[in-house]
Amino acid sequence: MASRKRLPIGIQTFRKIREEGHYYVDKTGMAVDLAEAGGCFFLSRPRRFGKSLFLDTLKELFEGNRTLFTGLAAEDRWDWSVQYPVIRISFAGGQAFSRDDLNAWVNRQLEDVEAARGLPARVSDPRGRLHQLIQGLHRQTGHRVVVLVDEYDKPILDNLLEPDLARQLRDTLRDLYAVLKDADAHLKFVFLTGVSKFSKVNLFSGLNQLEDLTLEPRWSALCGYTQRDLETVFAPELYGVDLTTVRLWYNGYNWGGEAVYNPFDVMLYLKHRQFKPYWFETGTPTFLVDLLAQRGFFTPDLLKLRTRAEILSAFDVDHIEPEALLWQAGYLTLHGIREVTIGSWVYTLGYPNREVEASLNLSLLPALGQPAGVASDVTIILTEALLEGNLAAVRQAFHRMFSSIPHDWYRNNPIAQFEGYYASVCYCHLAALGLDLRAEDTTSKGRIDLVLQVPGRVYIFEFKVVDGPAEGQALAQIRSRGYADKYRRPGTVVTLVGIEFSKAERNVVGFEVAESVP
Repeated sequence: MASRKRLPIGIQTFRKIREEGHYYVDKTGMAVDLAEAGGCFFLSRPRRFGKSLFLDTLKELFEGNRTLFTGLAAEDRWDWSVQYPVIRISFAGGQAFSRDDLNAWVNRQLEDVEAARGLPARVSDPRGRLHQLIQGLHRQTGHRVVVLVDEYDKPILDNLLEPDLARQLRDTLRDLYAVLKDADAHLKFVFLTGVSKFSKVNLFSGLNQLEDLTLEPRWSALCGYTQRDLETVFAPELYGVDLTTVRLWYNGYNWGGEAVYNPFDVMLYLKHRQFKPYWFETGTPTFLVDLLAQRGFFTPDLLKLRTRAEILSAFDVDHIEPEALLWQAGYLTLHGIREVTIGSWVYTLGYPNREVEASLNLSLLPALGQPAGVASDVTIILTEALLEGNLAAVRQAFHRMFSSIPHDWYRNNPIAQFEGYYASVCYCHLAALGLDLRAEDTTSKGRIDLVLQVPGRVYIFEFKVVDGPAEGQALAQIRSRGYADKYRRPGTVVTLVGIEFSKAERNVVGFEVAESVP
């Protein structure tokens, strides 16, 4: 068995990982493939997916630091006799509150390269300075220049709640990136990474040679760890680990090829041996939650959301679709691609794993009117009641959900007027439990609203909204359409739960239960 190494938690420097004896998942073969292809590339991945580490790996590769690649895939595949000049610009480690802040940020990084190469700056404008530096490096070394831009969109994303400032920063960055087209004759390789894919019209106008790798199956595992990576590279850490549960909780991110784990989740799980939302807790999606609430988004749709490529790419300060934000930020991932007609592709999105499903839905509850303290209590009660089959406690929990929502909240929030509001509240609570939950599950006779599976028991939920008292429609529909038939199997209790909500009462008025043991 291989000896244990250090877990590279939070380390984004290739040299540090290699020199200090940390575990390393070898991405250098893919780095060589990309470098040899040449050109100008863009890759969108969510935060904490190893984008910065991969860019740093490319930097060391192009600079010819061979000793760092000993024993790795790139060692025998790269021409180490050539050392290319590299300009690396990173927006990952700070924040810009004005156009001047952003310009100063870029200038500091260009100045570092100038000082290291002995190239004096003759202009202070970042756009002119970058163009001058590219030309100067090409003349000085005789080799075309490599430009690496990390988190190219962060200055904009940091200021989405200040649209005027976000537009100013977007326009400033657009002018900066336009230099890369003008300097094409001096460039060997360009690689930009970020979370969001802004439209070419608004941010990359003129950079027509930019090739988007985001949904290319070949590069799906460029960042992140595959199942094989986990089981081989980290084998010394896996004693006593339930790999099936780890996979359910943390694997599942997919961009058209092989699914991957988020590296941050893997590192912290292996360190603490507890299932917690490590990745999710690194960034609170306040803007996203508010946007979903404003749009009256039917939250059960998040389990299986169908959309087109133009929606996934339609992201800009003045035009943000919830589907695009969910997808690009990593809260939804690719579950399937289908060409409906020639050239017309439909993408099916869903949660990548239990961590994201449970955490995002818990975060959505306050936007649906649920006080945070009550949401936490109800989650605990529901978990215990559903595992024990205590339906009386389940009913009390559902009633408490809606009783706790202040009357003024309904008046001030248009989302409460949507037919799907009540089902959305129930769904978010159930999804926050981290159990096996399915929405709109298809049978030969229709679609079931929600199916929840726990050991030894399957719950089938149907929701109805009525104007007055309970009418018994929900349970009657489950029975008449034979929804339970799909789940009947030896040793499993199938529990039918019909729930009716009253618009007038703003609460549960009907809660009927039936059980069937095969």
